[in-house]
Amino acid sequence: MGQPPRNGREFLRKTLWIGVWLVFLSSPVHDLVSGHHTTGGTVAGWLGLAAFVGIYLSLVFRNMGSRQFSGRLVIGYILVLGALAVLLTYTLGSPWLGLFCYVSVACGSTLPLRTANWAVPATAGVMLLVGLHVGEKDAWDLVLLVLLIGFAMTGVSQLVRTTVELRKARATVAQLAANEERLRLARDLHDLLGHSLSLITLKSELAGRMLPDHPDKAAQQVADIENVSRQALVDVREAVTGYRRPRLAGELAGAQVALTAADVIAELPAEPDLTEVPEENESALAWVLREAVTNVVRHSGARRCVVELVRRQTLDGPMLELSVEDNGSGGSGGGPGNGLTGLTERLEKVGGALEAGRVRHGFRLVARVPTAVGQGAAGALGDTVGSGA
Repeated sequence: MGQPPRNGREFLRKTLWIGVWLVFLSSPVHDLVSGHHTTGGTVAGWLGLAAFVGIYLSLVFRNMGSRQFSGRLVIGYILVLGALAVLLTYTLGSPWLGLFCYVSVACGSTLPLRTANWAVPATAGVMLLVGLHVGEKDAWDLVLLVLLIGFAMTGVSQLVRTTVELRKARATVAQLAANEERLRLARDLHDLLGHSLSLITLKSELAGRMLPDHPDKAAQQVADIENVSRQALVDVREAVTGYRRPRLAGELAGAQVALTAADVIAELPAEPDLTEVPEENESALAWVLREAVTNVVRHSGARRCVVELVRRQTLDGPMLELSVEDNGSGGSGGGPGNGLTGLTERLEKVGGALEAGRVRHGFRLVARVPTAVGQGAAGALGDTVGSGA
């Protein structure tokens, strides 16, 4: 909603959603095929109906997306629709009053809210006058329908516009977040290396001046330079490790985006309970989640994926368990791939364990890590196998 169709599937969905409202054309079509009019009148009626439907679909299809018509063109199209509705009803009779429903829909879905608030009642008023003129007794009943359907479409139109604006705002927030992260990285690197590099430069200059006359003092300066550079290297490695360590909350958010983009129905926990869970253990589960979701999106062919994060008490102590289950094929190959092997090794380093395999309706991966430092994973696998199924 709120965007033009990107492929044939979306085009079909939009066509069905808009085409279902063409039911109001049943009366004009029945009137034309009934033979109540002359040959010239029937031909003119079909031509007028085709022009009306073509303009209506073009207006609604294009103006519901991000590439909208200009305001003047929209008003021009609506005026043409209104003129055709009046002309066809006057010349061919009351069965054509249903065309005013489409004029009302066009007003509600394409015009600004303030303009639509008077355009919809105006359409209903014109329909009532035309209906009374052609002798339609049910014109008063159609007034209510024209008003309701027109104002309902103003709500749909506002929803579409809000959706488009939210998408733009989300993209802007993502860009601002990326810029803020780059600025934070720049500040951290400056704080880490600025002092160390300045000290190295100063001591290098001192060593250069001392070298001819005081080689022993120059050697001390060189030793200090070595110590400072080693410490700076340690600081940089720690900083880079912190940047590279994934967090489970971030991976859950990324998994939601990836699965939704792949048209996979995703069920994920809202906010993970990570109380007293060491960062290394959380990071290991985050890597597992990333790898599992990647497999679901790229290889499994699944249409549904369920992610659960629960705490379990085992013989080896409390464990935090992450399970990822989908209804796909689980990828290709009969044995564990490099991804699962790497995840197993990563979990073993923090005392955790991993199991993965086919279940009744798909593929399931379960990873467990201790919720406290120093716990082992031995025995946890046997005690909790199948407990989350």
